[in-house]
Parts: sequence; structure tokens; C-alpha cells
Amino acid sequence: MNNSRLVKISKYLSKHLRHTPEQIGIKLAPGGWVAVDELLVACKKHSFPINRIELNEVVAQNDKKRFSFDSTRSLIRANQGHSVEIDLELEPAIPPDVLYHGTGHGAVEAILREGLCKMSRHHVHLSSDITTAKKVGIRHGRPVVFRVNAAAMHEAGHTFYCTENGVWLVDRVPCEYLQPL
Repeated sequence: MNNSRLVKISKYLSKHLRHTPEQIGIKLAPGGWVAVDELLVACKKHSFPINRIELNEVVAQNDKKRFSFDSTRSLIRANQGHSVEIDLELEPAIPPDVLYHGTGHGAVEAILREGLCKMSRHHVHLSSDITTAKKVGIRHGRPVVFRVNAAAMHEAGHTFYCTENGVWLVDRVPCEYLQPL
């Protein structure tokens, strides 16, 4: 499959598995799961046919590892980033001492004043490395990376989760745990 098709499928799946499942007539089960067969039928019905080979390739090759199959490969979900109400059924995890968050330069003042808030998402997304945080930040303009003192947050009682693709999630990051790099 060419890269253009891979990107189109990934964006289509992101939209419908994270934000608007009802637009194509699917309903996310607990954990954000949907039956692969149901998804493929819905995509075809809504004039965006995807075959199983393409779906497998998108899950395996997506650079951000946005999607995953269950152990039987009969269910699929977006790993994080949902704006629809969904419990991803993630277990709390002990974070590394330091995590990172990338954003655009225009958001820095508000973040320093208010901390990191989840906005329309279910969680604040954090990465374990600066490179990934910079890639996220560049999507929002001139990138700025914040260092997050995750060890102190965890010690203070904040709950962290780690998704299958290594993205760390937390409800919010108060400004006292942030340091711009």
C-alpha cells in the first residue's frame, strides 16, 4: 500500500474510532473496542472501503501506533486521544521519573499559569522522550517541550496510565511540576 493511502486510512480511522463513531454507525464497546468485521462493513457502507490487509498494515505501520488489535485480532481500537466518552480500561502505572510534553510556543504562557489540562480529550498526553514531544509540538507551530516531574506527581497521588503504544496519560499536570526546556 502506498503511503498516501496509509495516511488516509489512518486519519479516517482516527476520526471514527476516537471522535465520531456514530457517523459511520458503529458503537465503541468498553475499552474503546469495535469488532473488525463491523468496522470494515461500516467503512464500506460509508463509501470508504478498507480491506483486512490494509487494516493490518495501518495498525502495524502507523508511525504513532495509534491503533491496536486485541489478542484474537477480531477487535480494534484507537489507543488514546478520544474525545467521545470511553473508559479505555487501562491499569494505573508507575511513571518514569521524568516525562515530556510538546506544544506550540503560543500555549506556553497559559501552561505556565494553569498547568497542562486535558481540554477536549480524556487525558493529558505525555511522552518518555524529548524527540517525540518535539514532534507533537511542531504540529502546533514552533515547538516547546516541557519537562514533567512525574515522580513527584506520582508521589503526590496523581494517577498515570500507559497505553499500548507507550503514551503516558494523566488527568492534568499542575504548573509546579512543569519546566520548559
